[in-house]
Amino acid sequence: MTTVDQSGLTAIETAGLTRTFGDVTAVDGIDLSVGRGELFSLLGPNGAGKTTTIKMLCCLTRPTGGTGTVMGLDIQEEPLAVKEAIAVSPQETAIAGNLNAWENLELMAGLHGLGKGETKARSAELLGLMGLTDRAKDRVKKYSGGMKRRLSIAMALVSDPQVLFLDEPTLGLDPQSRRAVWEYIETLKGHKTILLTTHYLEEADALADRIAIIDGGKIVAQGTTTELKKSISHGEPMVVEVAGLTDDDLAALRQRYTDVRTIEAGVEIRADDVTLNDIQDVLRPRGVVVQSTYRKTVTLDEVFLHVTGKRLRE
Repeated sequence: MTTVDQSGLTAIETAGLTRTFGDVTAVDGIDLSVGRGELFSLLGPNGAGKTTTIKMLCCLTRPTGGTGTVMGLDIQEEPLAVKEAIAVSPQETAIAGNLNAWENLELMAGLHGLGKGETKARSAELLGLMGLTDRAKDRVKKYSGGMKRRLSIAMALVSDPQVLFLDEPTLGLDPQSRRAVWEYIETLKGHKTILLTTHYLEEADALADRIAIIDGGKIVAQGTTTELKKSISHGEPMVVEVAGLTDDDLAALRQRYTDVRTIEAGVEIRADDVTLNDIQDVLRPRGVVVQSTYRKTVTLDEVFLHVTGKRLRE
């Protein structure tokens, strides 16, 4: 994994950032600090406040409270300078289907005031990196979904932004296309600051240096994937495969361990001190034979469910 800039400089900083719409509070006093060169993922269920947060950071929506800076630039006082430092690859691919890839890149470069020489060099480099060189002169409407997403990211990068916002960059793609986009995003880590929103928890788990989970407009959890997974478990839970447990057997286990839940194969026990010998000491006198045990790795999906009470796609 690419090492994130350790200079102590931040690319994105918010303090008490808030946005209300009438009586509805969409973003409720969030504090974020994203280091330069970091890939930071913002996760949350639909309506949690992710899009509103991104719009405020991109100077598309004004906050109603709190402060925010991007590359040291105030999002309320210096919106034009912020927009020059950032680029966005939106969820809805903003490309012109009747133009080819070269023409789409030239259009975007022109909007950022790039000269012809720089535009040509940057476009050629990005088309090569995205694996689109051979199709660069084809009309984009003939592209697959994966090719369109890669071109969308290239268009966001043509201005060489310091901060890149990726909004659901692989939504709806097949696994092979999704993997290709992941691989390219990996190459940007440490070179660009990236704020990623995604509905694919495995994507955030694989790519992000740190993650913040937002729900109801508030940050409800934040940290590395390892930190988040440790935060909901007493070590890794023990899965005990055993058949025919009665309610009395479960009650006996719960006298020994406070966190015992039934699963299809038997039970799952969360405790720092859970051991096979102790489990057998409880169950053997009751005539119950343990078939097997193993440690289960906590997933990011479990973290999300624990802190929000819902699945991400709900």
